[in-house]
Amino acid sequence: MKKLLISLSLLTCFVAFAQKGPKYDSAKVKDIQEVVMTKKVFKKESDRFVYDVAASPVAKGNTAFGLLKETPLVSSTDDRTLRIAGKSNAVIYINGRVTQMDADGLVEFLKNMPAENIQKIEVITMPGSEFNVESTDGIINIVLKKKATDGLNGNLRLTNEQNYYNATGAGVSLNYRRDKLGVSANVNTSENIDEKYFILTNGNQNASNRSEGNMTDPNKNLGGYLNIDYQLNDKSSLALTYNSRANKSNNSTINFFNTTKNNLTNEVQYSWTRSKEDARSYNNSVNLNYELKTDTLGSKLNLNVAGLLYKRFQTSNNSTFIADRNQNQLNQTLLIEQNQPQIINNFSATADYIKKFKNEFTVALGGNFNRTNTDNDTQYNAFDFRTQLSEANPNHFLYEENILGTYVTVEKVFSPKFSGKIGTRFEYTQSEGNSDYAQDERLRNIKRNYNKLLPFLSANYAINDNNNISYAFSSRMKRPSFWELNPVKTLLTEFNYTQNNPFVKASSIYSHELTYMYKSSYFLILNHSFIKDAITEVPLQGVIDGKNQLRYIRTNFGNNQEMSAMIGMQKSFFKGYLTSNFNIGMQRNVNNASLNEDPITGDIFPVYENKKSSNSLLIQTNNNIRLDKNKTWFLGVNYFYVDKQQIELGQLNQLMSLDLNIKKVWNQWTFSLDLDDVLNTQQIIVNDIQDNGNFNTIDQNRYIRGVKLTMVYNFGNQKVKKVRDIDSADKDIKNRTR
Repeated sequence: MKKLLISLSLLTCFVAFAQKGPKYDSAKVKDIQEVVMTKKVFKKESDRFVYDVAASPVAKGNTAFGLLKETPLVSSTDDRTLRIAGKSNAVIYINGRVTQMDADGLVEFLKNMPAENIQKIEVITMPGSEFNVESTDGIINIVLKKKATDGLNGNLRLTNEQNYYNATGAGVSLNYRRDKLGVSANVNTSENIDEKYFILTNGNQNASNRSEGNMTDPNKNLGGYLNIDYQLNDKSSLALTYNSRANKSNNSTINFFNTTKNNLTNEVQYSWTRSKEDARSYNNSVNLNYELKTDTLGSKLNLNVAGLLYKRFQTSNNSTFIADRNQNQLNQTLLIEQNQPQIINNFSATADYIKKFKNEFTVALGGNFNRTNTDNDTQYNAFDFRTQLSEANPNHFLYEENILGTYVTVEKVFSPKFSGKIGTRFEYTQSEGNSDYAQDERLRNIKRNYNKLLPFLSANYAINDNNNISYAFSSRMKRPSFWELNPVKTLLTEFNYTQNNPFVKASSIYSHELTYMYKSSYFLILNHSFIKDAITEVPLQGVIDGKNQLRYIRTNFGNNQEMSAMIGMQKSFFKGYLTSNFNIGMQRNVNNASLNEDPITGDIFPVYENKKSSNSLLIQTNNNIRLDKNKTWFLGVNYFYVDKQQIELGQLNQLMSLDLNIKKVWNQWTFSLDLDDVLNTQQIIVNDIQDNGNFNTIDQNRYIRGVKLTMVYNFGNQKVKKVRDIDSADKDIKNRTR
């Protein structure tokens, strides 16, 4: 139930290149020589943009998530997912390693990480072969500060936010260093109630359904991390990272009033769908890293082993009641009870070696191994009060996946002006899914083995001190999330549900990007991506067994193209009193797909087509204004606009938001007041009308508009330096548990 509505929300957030970007392999995060120009530096390196925020007033009292939303090329339309220009998703790295958390846990982690701890943010729009990211993913690498002297420092953070309901949060972060030992830790907790209001309509000229109501989802979170870094000698170091998060969401409810019309007989039926869900999840992960410097040129060996244990327990019941036109609830007609636990275990290991030569020639090679096991023991029981018949449909789905990857990249600086990089990845995937209770023989054992060679090429040319141009080509795969492969359906109403699909195969993505930058302040980015066998949810609609049904089927759905052109700026004005970043551009989406068969049941529906294209205007600007000479008062004005565009479910209406922030710095205290979605314009509306007359509309109010008060207290020794970069073993598991 809830997952369907959340997935609809996520789908409608895949908007625009300014937003592109709420599923693990090695990354080489290089030391970057910083050029101090202003308090905030934004510049282009050979394979990334670097945003230096160490001394930025934007960071004071902020969180990592809040700071990322104000980073050039990065944005968020739903305050939960981050997008990079031209990318479908932003994979978050911390000091060169991916945080091994589920999507919700990562959001809580970033919203509790103090921005004052961040040295710089690196935005990698076209990751090289050494990165095992999927799809059109980009990478955001957050490089943290580190204490330069022995001692302890940290901060305390308290928040209170009022949207539809009130939300609270608190967190404590500590950093300790003594000689060769460095320790950082965080503990955070939050409590909120997520409220959404939906109007869902579908049908054709003969019949139609309308469901209207709210989803209320209370959440309690407890999480934290522990990082231990020990320098064994001048050449080698050990690091241990542990992340943990627990979430509890009890009494999450959905209440929809349904109106069903038969235009042929003028018959109208009314009903209530009332759902209740209790869920709790636990994510615990650990990564052990060993780094050995093999020479004075910067060559090094990196070894990692990691383990991940993710558990989610979910029980729900879905009840249907007859009602009258005045919404009075009458007799119950149907009760469906589901128990949907999910357990994911992952073991990962990586080995990476970077060899640097004196003539500025670098060779990097390495490999990774991932073994993942998932256990989904779904119990399904339905009782029809009209016929007094019951139905049990259990589904115990076991899935095992092994991924072996190797890569090699060669990088050469030919001159102070020109450098190039070429590489390739080879990935072999072996998977097997088993479902003991499946009535369909095809679902009982599903084996799939496939391999892929993924080349990469980039070149960077510094025309002169003020002009820089670069080009990159990348090929990637996108594997389905683990929950997408579990062949279980989740009901929204009696004849409206989502259906997962174990037959979904990995899609392939090929991307080109051309970037021009002027004076480290102005940039132009041209991007083209071709997605083969795109993975999405397809709304199949039609009359099956005499009932008009709407099924959101998770499947491969044709080929898509995405093209974008964006110009942007990041610059300070009026002697630093105004700091602004501004992006404006166009995106073209070209869709070419059709489906008429439910891949699970074989039922035939009227053809659902998406062979439409759209051109969209995108605007994003973030502005920080210093209000006094002593740098204690600041005003933030942020705005984004996304024009109408064609997505998988239909045409998404325009979105925009104006956010304001006032900040006061007083000694070691920072007080911040945020006003979000001041104009109350972040309402999602998706319309789809097929040539055969079928229509489907999603209207969702997420109640984004609100006010948030934050208080932050910094204590201890504030002297810091940059930490060493650490590569992680797990890179591809986080996004696939969402």
